Amino acid sequence: MCPARRCAKYDNMTEYRVRSAEERREDILARAAELGIDDAYISRLVDTFYTRVRAHPLLGPVFNEAITDWEPHLTTMKDFWASVALNAGRYSGKPVPAHARHRTIAPWHFDIWLGLFEQTLRDTAPTPGAAPYFMERANRIAQSLQFAMFGFPGLERK
Repeated sequence: MCPARRCAKYDNMTEYRVRSAEERREDILARAAELGIDDAYISRLVDTFYTRVRAHPLLGPVFNEAITDWEPHLTTMKDFWASVALNAGRYSGKPVPAHARHRTIAPWHFDIWLGLFEQTLRDTAPTPGAAPYFMERANRIAQSLQFAMFGFPGLERK
């Protein structure tokens, strides 16, 4: 082992340090604050986005069929996005089973959802960096849900 975790042959590499969960959470909160992301913005984002979803000609029927009481869903989505964006830890649901039980969801719905989400971010983001911050996470979430629901492209499900 090299002293102080560094050796001459590693001088050009990034040095890593182990952070505690609390340090990581503080870093996430500081980054989000720099971008103007807080619970108030997340609430505005979720309310605006789902108003648009409900009115959308292709997404509206899918969501309106699946969700009969919107207030609890919006509260859940605010907790979900606070957990994703702020590491708030308020969401403990299971999104894959929640989405998989709705047979009207098709893979192409995700592209429309992502496009509408990105447009909502552009229209509401408190800073220019907030939209990419959310979109990076939204793309990973959408991809994960698609893989879970429809499998990996090119691989047959057995």
